Amino acid sequence: MIHFLASIGRAVMAALAKVGSVALFALETISHLFRPPFYGREFWHALIQIGWLSLPVVGLTAFFTGGALALQIFAGGSRYGAEAVVPSIVAIGMVRELGPVLGGLMVAARVASSIAAEIGTMKVTEQIDALVTLSTHPMKYLTLPRVLAATLAVPVLVAVGDSVGIMGGYLVGVGRLDFNAATYLKNTVDFLEPWDITSGLFKGAAFGFIVATMGCYHGMQSGRGAQGVGAATKSAVVSASVLIFAANYILTELFFAA
Repeated sequence: MIHFLASIGRAVMAALAKVGSVALFALETISHLFRPPFYGREFWHALIQIGWLSLPVVGLTAFFTGGALALQIFAGGSRYGAEAVVPSIVAIGMVRELGPVLGGLMVAARVASSIAAEIGTMKVTEQIDALVTLSTHPMKYLTLPRVLAATLAVPVLVAVGDSVGIMGGYLVGVGRLDFNAATYLKNTVDFLEPWDITSGLFKGAAFGFIVATMGCYHGMQSGRGAQGVGAATKSAVVSASVLIFAANYILTELFFAA
């Protein structure tokens, strides 16, 4: 019994130590935001890699999600004669939840793995040690530009995903479910409130911060060799995805709890 409790205690302590390590890493990253020098070239490069190059996957994901959501809501609503709610529920479902969460997950799959692999490879090949030798702080040069770029780019991706997802629902509603086009658009616009859209953008910023922080953290913690880089890449995607779901619940509770 004592050995069993001891094993549970060790697991809990290890988990708390990991949480503390990630929190300190995030705080150190934020602290560098207010201290020069600033590496603008690295920031713009990260902004293109995270934002612009993620547009296709986020857009396609949102489009098909919006279409499938319209079909599902119509099928459920038809049981109660409530087919007319399709435009409203598609719109609020996309901007409040599905747009930010799916956009964050797609960026996590694409960006967190890429960042972790890139920084992990730099650590294995001792390029990070070379930066220190050249009096360049690795956190400021590698971590801060990526975290800042993701925090700014993901809300834009979420806004694009929301629009594309609503368009997907519109095309399915009009072309497949025989909704009137003008009525569908009017119901969509009338039902949405500014806070619904703004809350999704706030979520996008939080998710972008999580994705880039997890990618950089696990890259910096990467073990030696190809196996260590692979493990860091996997851990970055898994931890970013789990934290996105956890943060989504917390933010939803803060934004919409009665």
